[in-house]
Amino acid sequence: MTTSPDDSIRPFRIAIPDSDLDDLRLRLDLTRWPDELPGVGWAYGVPRDYLRELAHYWRHEYDWRAAEARLNQWPQFMTTIDGADIHFAHIRSPEPDATPLIITHGWPGSIVEFEHIAGPLTDPRSHGGDPADAFHLVLPSIPGFGFSGPTRERGWEYQRVGAAFAELMQRLGYERYGAQGGDWGSAVSRELGRIRPDQVIGVHLNMIPGAGATAEPTDEELAALSPAEQERTRASWARMQAWSREKQGYADLQSTRPQTLAYALTDSPVGQLAWIAEKFKEWTDSVDRPEDAVDRDHLLTNVMLYWLTGTAGSSGRIYYERTHASYSGQPPEPSPVPTAFAAFPHENFVILRHIAERTNNIVRWTEFDRGGHFAAMEAPDLLIGDIRAFFRDLRNTGTGGDGKETKA
Repeated sequence: MTTSPDDSIRPFRIAIPDSDLDDLRLRLDLTRWPDELPGVGWAYGVPRDYLRELAHYWRHEYDWRAAEARLNQWPQFMTTIDGADIHFAHIRSPEPDATPLIITHGWPGSIVEFEHIAGPLTDPRSHGGDPADAFHLVLPSIPGFGFSGPTRERGWEYQRVGAAFAELMQRLGYERYGAQGGDWGSAVSRELGRIRPDQVIGVHLNMIPGAGATAEPTDEELAALSPAEQERTRASWARMQAWSREKQGYADLQSTRPQTLAYALTDSPVGQLAWIAEKFKEWTDSVDRPEDAVDRDHLLTNVMLYWLTGTAGSSGRIYYERTHASYSGQPPEPSPVPTAFAAFPHENFVILRHIAERTNNIVRWTEFDRGGHFAAMEAPDLLIGDIRAFFRDLRNTGTGGDGKETKA
């Protein structure tokens, strides 16, 4: 990938060589499968029978060229900011007064997550919506991820990403815009609002960094809360304990030795597949397999962006950089920007409003009865509706909502 020393924005089109696809097929054919204990299900990790079936589908039925053509329907570009090549889709609405909105993915996601929400958000008129709710979308790949990778120097944690994306919006000529994100995208989107409160009109999140229970709640803390928030606080602590006991290993590894892991994931497509598919099982509103919540081809297209770009290692480095940053372990800096939170029941962490409000200007809080961590893929209709409602309220009242908690 070439690097430009200027601030130019260059057109980009995905065009994976046939040789890369041939190499993938050969590696899938030559997979060495490990043994497995009988009857353990997902307790030890991804079950072998399930992964063999998924890998067989990937090898013989999944169509990358069809996925590539769909992604190439989005106008895509590359620019260089702070020494990193940043890939992004820029989908302008046919509505001239549309609100600019930058949406940021997380790990192990990508801009593929937004395939089902981009059309309704940019062109609501064609999707049964109100044209006043239209957005001009900017969908960047985080430096180190997909076509924005690999990064070539240390230090690409979420605050640096936020500063780079603020510069990206400036280059695109957007003086006032909104931000949305989940996972790492929530940290980046929140950071955008914090450092550019004069430009960011509102931040919509489906995860809030640092807003879960980090210690067992005391009787005094619980007494100060409403019965509903008491229940959420107990649930948050229980889920955090379960997370630390059973599910934190991937983050510990990527926070400490991402390079060692990178050799396995960059050399083995089945290894890369297992590393991501496991998260789509554990973090979604699924029962037996990821496909209960996310379309199989959609999942594989997301995996392909990691495999074809060889960014398993550089995407994992964001964990290392955050853990080793000077601010690590400190509470987030306060953000004054109107902020909305969409709570999906199968999100990794139960987010607590009384903690979120300490450092965020929460003006809208909506709880849904389905969906999980990958909201744009699992429950696109719910996410679209909440984004529209938040920014509509911002336009109409300047607040983004009445601050009350709602169920949907």
